[in-house]
Amino acid sequence: MIRFYFHPTPNPAKVALLLEEIGLSYETVPVDTAKGEQHLPAFRAINPNGKVPAIVDTEGPGGREARVFDSNAILLYLAEKTGRFLGKAEDRPELLSWLFFIASGVGPFSGQAVHFQHAAPEKLPYAINRYRREVERHYGVLELRLAGRDYILGKDYTILDMAGWGWLDRAARVLPGESPALDAFPNLKRWFAAIDARPAAQRARLVGKGHAFKAAGDEESRRALYPSNYPPAA
Repeated sequence: MIRFYFHPTPNPAKVALLLEEIGLSYETVPVDTAKGEQHLPAFRAINPNGKVPAIVDTEGPGGREARVFDSNAILLYLAEKTGRFLGKAEDRPELLSWLFFIASGVGPFSGQAVHFQHAAPEKLPYAINRYRREVERHYGVLELRLAGRDYILGKDYTILDMAGWGWLDRAARVLPGESPALDAFPNLKRWFAAIDARPAAQRARLVGKGHAFKAAGDEESRRALYPSNYPPAA
C-alpha cells in the first residue's frame, strides 16, 4: 500500500498520474498546505523539507516501510519498483538527464513565475520578466526535443512525460497572456494534449476532489506557504 500525501498542485499531480497509470493500491492523505499542515511534526517525519508530495510505501525494499519525498524521486522510485514507464535500458542516460532537466528547470522556474505574477505583494517587473523568459526558454528546449517524437524519450511514454505534464497543465497560469501559452510551442501543445487525453490523466484530476482545501491568499496561508519570508517564531 502507498500512502500518498497530496495537495492539488502540479508536483503532486504528476505522482497521481503515475499511480493511476500503474494501478498500484494507494491511499490519499490530504495535506492542506495553506493551513500549514506540511509543517506539522508528523509530516516533517516523512518529508523533512515540509513540502508535498511525499509517499510512504508500506512494502518498501526488503519488506520494510519506506518514505520517499520530492515528486521526481517518487516517480523514479515507483517506476523502478514496478519496472514500468522507464523506457528501454539503453535510454537510461537520456531518462535521467531529462528528468533532472524537469526537476531543476521546468518545475522551479514555473513555480517562481507563478509566485511573482500572482502571489507576491509587489509585482516586480525584473523578477516577472526573468522567470517568464526562463520558462519560455525551457519550453523551447522541450519544443525542439519533441520535434518528430511522440514523447520526450521517443516512442515510449515514460515518467518524463508525467513529470512534464504536471507543470504544463498550469501553463496558462505560468505564462498568462492574450493567447494560450502553448500556442507558440506546437510540438509541446500536441504532446501535452496526448497525455492529457489518457484515462489515467482524467482519473488523476479527480484525486483529492472530495477534500475541502483552504484557499490561499490570506495572512495565515502566506505564512504557511512562504515561512522563510517571516522572522522565525520565538
